[in-house]
Amino acid sequence: MDVRILGNNHSILDQYLSEIRDVVIQKDPLRFRENMYRIGELFAYEISKTLKFEVSDVITPLGIAKVPVLTSQPVLATILRAGLSVHNGLLKIFDRGENCFISAYRKYSEEGDFEVEFEYMASPSLDNKVVILSDPMLASGKSMEIGYHALFSKGTPAHIHLVSIISSQQGVNYIIDKIRAENVTLWLGAIDEGMTPHSYIVPGLGDAGDLAYGEKIDSK
Repeated sequence: MDVRILGNNHSILDQYLSEIRDVVIQKDPLRFRENMYRIGELFAYEISKTLKFEVSDVITPLGIAKVPVLTSQPVLATILRAGLSVHNGLLKIFDRGENCFISAYRKYSEEGDFEVEFEYMASPSLDNKVVILSDPMLASGKSMEIGYHALFSKGTPAHIHLVSIISSQQGVNYIIDKIRAENVTLWLGAIDEGMTPHSYIVPGLGDAGDLAYGEKIDSK
């Protein structure tokens, strides 16, 4: 698996990461979502450099220009609901891409432990297609692992790009250990060292789904 960390090279991404982490700025859900969209767009731009292009003749008012264009757009997959904000940013760039939605949730025991369970998936055929699977927070890594394996129920992708904005080191290690296919690229914004017993990244940013779309009943 190829691992690429965009935050290792300073860019405007650093500003957006700062704002989604900031305990004051992140309280504005509109700004939080907008920053997530922007980050998704930056990931899309970087991923586009790895895709296949072909030269096409484009008619201009003054002649014909030979311009490289994508041979096909990737399928955009995301894990609901936190992934929607990043997904929309990716979709702004890959605006003709097909979409795939995966529902997974934390099922808590009476002791407070949890398992991530797959619930539902809506997807086109993924056979021989490039797929981008986004989940903004890679904490334990279990949601991303479940989402990854769920993709194969709809076909065998040619390549899978896993996208996460902030991850824990434990989550990165887990994904590298559990997903060993060579046709997978893991794209990260930043890696944080800590994680709470309830699998929230430290320092992280909190609950990305709650910040973008409001608190859910089991948020507390």
